[in-house]
Parts: sequence; C-alpha cells; structure tokens
Amino acid sequence: MGPGVAGQLKDLWKSDPESARLCLTCHTRLAEQEPERRGIFDATLMSQGIVCAACHVREHRRFGPPRREPLTPASSPSAKIPHGGAIRTPAFLASEFCASCHQFGADGLALNDKPLENTYEEWRASPAAGRGLHCQDCHMPDRRHLWRGIHDPEMVRSGVTIRRATDRQHYRPDDEVRARLAIGNTGVGHHFPTYVTPRVVVRMALVDMHGQELRGSAEEHSIGRDVSVDLTRERSDTRIPAGGRFTIAYRRRLERTTGVRLRAVVRVEPDHFYMGFFESLLNSAGEGSREIVAALAASRQSAFELYRRDIPLM
Repeated sequence: MGPGVAGQLKDLWKSDPESARLCLTCHTRLAEQEPERRGIFDATLMSQGIVCAACHVREHRRFGPPRREPLTPASSPSAKIPHGGAIRTPAFLASEFCASCHQFGADGLALNDKPLENTYEEWRASPAAGRGLHCQDCHMPDRRHLWRGIHDPEMVRSGVTIRRATDRQHYRPDDEVRARLAIGNTGVGHHFPTYVTPRVVVRMALVDMHGQELRGSAEEHSIGRDVSVDLTRERSDTRIPAGGRFTIAYRRRLERTTGVRLRAVVRVEPDHFYMGFFESLLNSAGEGSREIVAALAASRQSAFELYRRDIPLM
C-alpha cells in the first residue's frame, strides 16, 4: 500500500468507488482497512497494506502452516505459543494460496487474450511446478517473510543465466564483430518478468578506451510486456517463459580496433510502467497528487544493472 496506490485511491473513491473497492481486494484485504466500514475502519492499518492478519486470520481464527519436524525449542509443545496457537493447514505451503492476488480470473482484465495478472498459470506451466516447487519455496525460503522479487538484484540474478559469446577474440579494422548474448530463464517459476510493470533492457555497443559508445554501434532490446498506460492495449510481449531463452545476435563493422571493446549491459527497471503511468496521472491528479509525486520519484530510483561485461577486440 505504497504512495502510488494511496494517491490513486484518494480520487478514485470519489470518481469510481467500485474500482477503488476492487483495489482493496489485493492491496488491503481486511474489513478494518475499508473506509466504508464505519466503526471498525482504521486509517493507520490501511496504510500498512498487507499485514499479518491478511493471510493468517479468518473469522477471528488464526491459521498457520503445519509444524516442521523435528520441533525446534520455539515450536515444542511446552513452549509459550503466541496468540494461543493456530489452526494448522498445508494451504500455506501451496502456490494456490498466492493465486487470489496473483492470478486474474476469467472476468478480470485481459489484453490480447492474456490476463493482466497471470503469474499462477505461468507457474503451473513451469518446470518449477513440475519439480514440486511452489511460490513460497523461492519468495519465502525457510518460511521467512521476505517476498523478494524483481526489485532485488540478487533475487533476479539467482533466477536467470546470462551467457555471451563472440565469433572470435582478435579483430582487424574492417572486420565484422559478431556476438551473441543469451538470457535464460533458468530459475524463475514464471515468466521473466511476470507482470506489466518491469522492463529488462539489453544493450550492446562498441566503446572506446574511455568507455564512450561509438556512434551508431548501439543495439538495444527490451524484455517485458509493453502495455499502454490506460491498460487498453498490449504493444508487445517479449517476456521469457520459465525454461525459455531470449537471444540477441549483434553484428557491427569495425572501423578501428585500438582500444575498442564490445560492451554488453543488462539493466532491470522494476517500475518502468509506473513511471509513465504516474506521469500521466499527474496531469489530472487532485487530492492524491502529493502521493503520486512521491511514487514517481521512487519508481525512477528503482532501476539497477544486472549485468555488465566489456570484451576486448584485439
């Protein structure tokens, strides 16, 4: 429940309350977080977004995953159990538990016959599902509530394999450089990336001894699902399915070789869609403009380099 959602909701409650309620279905799942629930609404609780009770409390009863064996001192029968214990259910260990927020149904928004949020179905078709791995195994390892994803560089590096190759190591002026860069989705249990917000940019270029790109030598490709800011059109979908690969073939004629290197960079922009989306909102934002400005600033700062290599050509 960051400033981007909060800023939109300030105006959305007035212009389209039904859509505002729909946002709460995933971003703030408790009755106490719904402004229309007078008498129990807690504005402080709403600003926290997904809290413990969103997953662990139903009808005032507390639920949790099965105990692990062997029992640790904290989970032994004689230990003092927080909240008086919980009803144990294996539901917490299965990907289906995550689907209610991370999978749109048949009546949900879809573009080009694909749900806007389709992560659960992508997982079902993945090698990870075939090996019995669930969402929790990667995003909540050892039951830790980490939920690391596309914003975490190490998490992303653990899910992909990047390989590069050139046709040879030594070149002379007027030779043609031929190189390939392949990004394999080897460890992600769904498409890479899964949602419409991130973009992965792959750029290859010739650079001089000072690291400056030679004019006309750059080639850039995007990996992601490119949709319009009003969510009415899908322009392209170049995401890498689980187990799949994205390959770039680079070819450029060398005018000189002294000090020239081939540079390959992979850059992750976790909030690429949000940058354009929040900019468009500022043109018409009312009460929520302050939050939207903060969300836009955070989105612009979230990008990181996943990979960078310089290959000498002499």
